[in-house]
Amino acid sequence: MDLNVLCDRLGVDLEPQLLELALTHRSYAYENGNIPNNERLEFLGDSVLGFLVTTHIHDLLTDLPEGELTKIKNAVVSARALAGVAAGIGLGEFMRLGKGEDQTGGRTKLNLLADTFEAILGAVFVSKGLDAATAMVQRFIFPLLNDTDTLRENSDPKTTLQEKAQELGLGTVLYQTQSEGPDHDLEFHSQVLIAEKVYGSGDAKSRKAAETEAAIAALKNLLNK
Repeated sequence: MDLNVLCDRLGVDLEPQLLELALTHRSYAYENGNIPNNERLEFLGDSVLGFLVTTHIHDLLTDLPEGELTKIKNAVVSARALAGVAAGIGLGEFMRLGKGEDQTGGRTKLNLLADTFEAILGAVFVSKGLDAATAMVQRFIFPLLNDTDTLRENSDPKTTLQEKAQELGLGTVLYQTQSEGPDHDLEFHSQVLIAEKVYGSGDAKSRKAAETEAAIAALKNLLNK
């Protein structure tokens, strides 16, 4: 794992130790003696990202009311949007995952990719300051504002799916969601059914997030018809 390659892709020169921390998922940390993981950096990066996106769209979209600005912001910082950016960087290959997480497709999971991107942004902020973090967001996140269709899907994919199903005359959208695992670490799996046919599925740490991922998958299937 050549971290210099990742730094080149990010356009930021980060200290190897800090970058490794930003890439360390809790599953890897647990399997390696409970070493520090990236959750604190992710928490920081999430706040930095929210501030920068909010400021940008406030200054850019001067005619929109608060409610519409909120929808756009939520879409831009959604797990799906961030995971798409992370996948484009090739972030999955650099993530430090536990064996179980790795074997179950962790390198392509939307929430893990999104969380890792936020952790790296947090690391950039800690190491290089707000200007460097702003440059990273300008490079990778602000271009998402040019894709209005994707923004709308990211903003409220469940509503968009219902509208699309009605437009096609397919009927009501139903979600079948189940959970498994211990109470402190539940995993939710959701399937979207339209006219008793499964159109998409999703996995996440909460019921809402799993249903959102399932709706996004179903939208892709419907839009490709």
